[in-house]
Amino acid sequence: MSTLSVHLPKSLHKTVQELSKKEGVSINQFIVSALSEKISALMTLEYLKEKQKNASKEKFLNALNDVPDVEPLEDDKLY
Repeated sequence: MSTLSVHLPKSLHKTVQELSKKEGVSINQFIVSALSEKISALMTLEYLKEKQKNASKEKFLNALNDVPDVEPLEDDKLY
């Protein structure tokens, strides 16, 4: 592990204190979790952008043609 010193606005610090207490975790654990979530979201976005480069409407429609034309299961129906 490494140590990082971060300066937070008072309002953000207060909010982090309140939320971490509500979640039953330390401020450090809360911030690590929040940072991990943000990094994961950004990395996912980059991954999807990269995958999009090889995508085409034609490939999508061809994939849909492989899906059987059947009624959805009862639990999968939208009402």
